[in-house]
Amino acid sequence: MAIGRGTRRVACAIWVTMDRAQVALVRCTTYRQRELTPAVHRACDLLGGLEKHLRPTDRVLVKVNHLSPPSPPERAIVTHPEFTRAVLEHIMEITPHVAFGDDVQGEGDPFAVSGYRKLASELGAQLINFKEHGFHEIDCSGQVLDKLFVARDILEADVVVNLPKLKTHSLTTLTGAVKNLYGTIPAGHRSHCHGRFSKPEEFAQALVDIYAAVPPTIQLMDAVKGMEGEGPAGGQPRDIGYIVAGFDGVAVDAIAARLIGLDPQDIGMISAAHWRGVGVGDTDDIDLVGDTLEDAVVPGFQLPSAATTRYLRRVPAPIARLFTGQLSPRPTIHTARCVGCAACANICPTGAAAMHQGKAHIARRRCIRCMCCHEVCRYDAVLLQRPPHGRALHRILQAARRGLSTL
Repeated sequence: MAIGRGTRRVACAIWVTMDRAQVALVRCTTYRQRELTPAVHRACDLLGGLEKHLRPTDRVLVKVNHLSPPSPPERAIVTHPEFTRAVLEHIMEITPHVAFGDDVQGEGDPFAVSGYRKLASELGAQLINFKEHGFHEIDCSGQVLDKLFVARDILEADVVVNLPKLKTHSLTTLTGAVKNLYGTIPAGHRSHCHGRFSKPEEFAQALVDIYAAVPPTIQLMDAVKGMEGEGPAGGQPRDIGYIVAGFDGVAVDAIAARLIGLDPQDIGMISAAHWRGVGVGDTDDIDLVGDTLEDAVVPGFQLPSAATTRYLRRVPAPIARLFTGQLSPRPTIHTARCVGCAACANICPTGAAAMHQGKAHIARRRCIRCMCCHEVCRYDAVLLQRPPHGRALHRILQAARRGLSTL
């Protein structure tokens, strides 16, 4: 199939400066279809309805969040298949030309464990692993990226629907709509980006470049059950109870950040996107429809270690530099838990993670703290640790955060 109308989305330099954005926030506490289906419909209706943005002849590609290696939906690592089912069924009421998937690595059928293969069979919809159809190079005059290889399935679609999962992230603090588009580029290039853009602020710019190149038509975030702690794969499931939807993924992420007690401007990719005019990241410029944000904020949400360093942006640069090294956690291997699967070694962009006598080992001098090893480990064998002074400072900042939240 030739690259079709989807090519209208591939120029990173074509950014629309937005004054305001609209985001729908809809209460939904379960993945049972009797509650989930009406909630998905309501979220879409609050934004004007899918009928205004889809035509019966449109080819729709639904991008889910499906991390490798595969995991069951109960762990809250992937977009829940029942959430995806509700969205797919709603789209299929308008057009039958629907496919869904992600770029997933692993042996065998990586979609079987998550329940996605069963979902595809039940709906009769095409489930795609992006690597099977390949990637196409596009020009990208971005902040840090000049060119991109993007999944052909994304580029050939008339409409892209983004289904992120609300989770914390050990590097970017939050993963959501913008970060989910990272999965549209090849796995090898994702690893290369981590190695090339080792500083969080540089990596944030790369994420915005990718999002700007392939912005979805609509985003529907699965925040029914999210992940807190050291996400996006090593944290704990947490009931949140909402769907967050909008046409502007940056605005959707900004509301998601507020849901878990974060200032959106403390999230590098949200702040970068906002100031570059890629989307609206200031909640004062977002028109929220549906439920009220004040009633939706999750109390005591456990943030990742990376979130602590956001406080340093408010202090003088010399002090920030002094404490950054102490506060930034490093990945270490819990050898008793390590099963020797080599997932960390295979994904590490610098070779810092390697196998030694059947167990993983991380060379501190080569580690750039990209947290890829932590993201792929399904055995909780990669721990994030700070030096003693950093742990003490982290406890002080966490106590200050809890004190401020009660004011």
